[in-house]
Amino acid sequence: MITAEHVSQAETDYLAQLEKAARRFDNRAAQREETLQTIESRGVLYADEPARVKKRLARLNADWSLAKAIEQIPTEPATTTGSTLPLSPEVFGADVLGLERLMGRNNLTGVAFLEGGYLAARSIGRVCVRSPEGGHYGTGFMVSPSLLMTNNHVLRSLEEASHAVVEFNFQAGVDGRPLDPVTFKIEPQNFFATDRDLDFTVVAVAERNQQGARLADFDWLPLDGAQGKAILGEFVNIIQHPNGEPKQLALRENQIVDLLDRFVHYATDTAPGSSGSPVFNDQWEVVALHHSAVPKTDADGRPLAVDGTPWRPGMGEHRLAWKANEGVRISRVLQALSRFTLTGNAARLRDELFQPPGTPPRGEGAPQTAAAARPGADGFGPAGSAPLPSATAVGLTVPLRITVGVDMPTPDRPGPDRTSGARSLPTVTSAAVLPRAERAAGSSAVADAAEQDLAAALLNLRLGETRAYYVREDDRAARDAYYADIDADSDGETLRRALTALLEETHGPRPSYKPARMLYPWVDLHPDRLLRSVYSGKTFTAEELIHADAAAEAARLRGLQEFLLREAAAGTDVIAAELDALEAALPFNCEHVVPQSWFAKREPMRGDLHHLFACEPECNSFRGNIPYTDFPGFDEAVREDCGMREKTGFEPEHSRGAVARATLYFLLRYPGAVGDGTTEFPADRLPILVQWHENEPVSEYELHRNAAIAAIQGNRNPLIDHPEWARSIDFSRVWP
Repeated sequence: MITAEHVSQAETDYLAQLEKAARRFDNRAAQREETLQTIESRGVLYADEPARVKKRLARLNADWSLAKAIEQIPTEPATTTGSTLPLSPEVFGADVLGLERLMGRNNLTGVAFLEGGYLAARSIGRVCVRSPEGGHYGTGFMVSPSLLMTNNHVLRSLEEASHAVVEFNFQAGVDGRPLDPVTFKIEPQNFFATDRDLDFTVVAVAERNQQGARLADFDWLPLDGAQGKAILGEFVNIIQHPNGEPKQLALRENQIVDLLDRFVHYATDTAPGSSGSPVFNDQWEVVALHHSAVPKTDADGRPLAVDGTPWRPGMGEHRLAWKANEGVRISRVLQALSRFTLTGNAARLRDELFQPPGTPPRGEGAPQTAAAARPGADGFGPAGSAPLPSATAVGLTVPLRITVGVDMPTPDRPGPDRTSGARSLPTVTSAAVLPRAERAAGSSAVADAAEQDLAAALLNLRLGETRAYYVREDDRAARDAYYADIDADSDGETLRRALTALLEETHGPRPSYKPARMLYPWVDLHPDRLLRSVYSGKTFTAEELIHADAAAEAARLRGLQEFLLREAAAGTDVIAAELDALEAALPFNCEHVVPQSWFAKREPMRGDLHHLFACEPECNSFRGNIPYTDFPGFDEAVREDCGMREKTGFEPEHSRGAVARATLYFLLRYPGAVGDGTTEFPADRLPILVQWHENEPVSEYELHRNAAIAAIQGNRNPLIDHPEWARSIDFSRVWP
């Protein structure tokens, strides 16, 4: 414990934070060591939970297939771009460089990184406290046009905050000379919210200082609630005023090594962060609030100084011997702020903090809630950990996501998708949440995001051109390792259960439904590098379908924006119906062999690549959601190029073996998910699938598909790898 001496309350509180941080760090030694070993042996993409990695890649406008392609390419940077990828300068972009940087393949970055850091630094100031019991310093940063965030142990109370100021521009200029600091008075009487356990304080700052300078000129750092800002193994940046000194930057010196429920640990061998500093990713998004070093301690648990003696507060933080840094997860700060009971002007100021950049402040008559924040959804943890503020809180994410939260119980028919107990509309990708008044301004953002998706898909296509289509020896080795613990001689039900468990356990990254990104550029290509409609056999180039789907997606989004502008008060059911209508009118060139309506368009089923195939909309529409069947003759069935159909069944013209194996995979991977509806696949048609499977052997095309999907989402199709198991597996209990 700390030896008794005369120290200020702020120093006492900081000592308490040091001790708690040390205990948390020591208690997680085993988990942290496992994480570091994974980073060292496999890389940053494998250290964190697959869902978080997927969200991080999506935020970088990348996906798992691109990340895998980078992994498989030698690390020597190209002379023309600095990238490790064999790309010409005209197709090389910042998104690729950012992904290589994340994966530790390249330390280069675009010069825009410097400008972003400069702009972020303007909103960060030195907090100076002059109280009757003594003075101290900390770092703080603006999080709205009016509010500043720092630590609780920097500003512990309204009384202490009333004696504090924040100084911006306390730093050296480009010529090395000190700039003139611009000081603003802190005004806790207008807003003050603090939490000792999470060690944060949010407080109002004067709009102008005594010299007439405007606070608005220093901008603010939005606390974005979107997921995917950082993962384990990633490096973060800290802008700070260490020990009250001029503003300094710790650039990519701290690596995230552990994630706790409320805190994040990041290790460095240089210096601890400064209390109250923002912790940034490489895109200059705030991912945590720095609040404590993790000190080295002696046998009695006392923090040590750099010379090995017990550390005392009077020595200053710079004399503390440390082994890591600890920050508070921004999602937990947002959660806590959303739960404060506030009224009047304080509620309005709190709401400004939750609004995205560019949004005008709400009027006095606007609803005073924190609905836009979606607390609980930072770059580390799952969304939805805080209750939604209203029963029908609708958030339009422009350009490519609609997220609808409904305060209601889980649907009566639970499926194997355990990712959410709430009902949500289909999602595509995300950007900043915009309020209703801003929806009309999103058309250019829609176009930009559509262009980014198109560029990413075409980049995946170009990378695939240099890859071997299928390497049989490598795939056989991967197959044997995958099923090493499966006892093929066990009884049928035991074998089925073992395969179901394996498929779920290894289904790591779970891509959302975006066929243009992964299906067309690589997964569904035939040996001639063309796509073939799964039912009609018609051929297409991958680029043809990529462009067609990009146009369809852009048209959907424009239609949805127009609808939301017309129907500002539309409820969730009405919006869902409009989305369904738009998807029906503007379909993708992709077929779910297990129709989406059978599993209510839920993920991960919707994006599971094993049952997605290229298919022109005409054949997709002709099949509809009719289950497969086998026609003994052709007289009673309607026949087209796609196949034969009547009310009770559909038989494809082509690829019967492939669709049978994909459907059997789905039944194994998601038992109980389909088959309880009158039009869903009935159990008595199982022999038809098995017969199609045996009549059409596995082709090189399917072997390629299986290997490509395994590289992206982790699991494999047992019916492709071991066709002989079709008669051994007992499928009788996969139906509800």
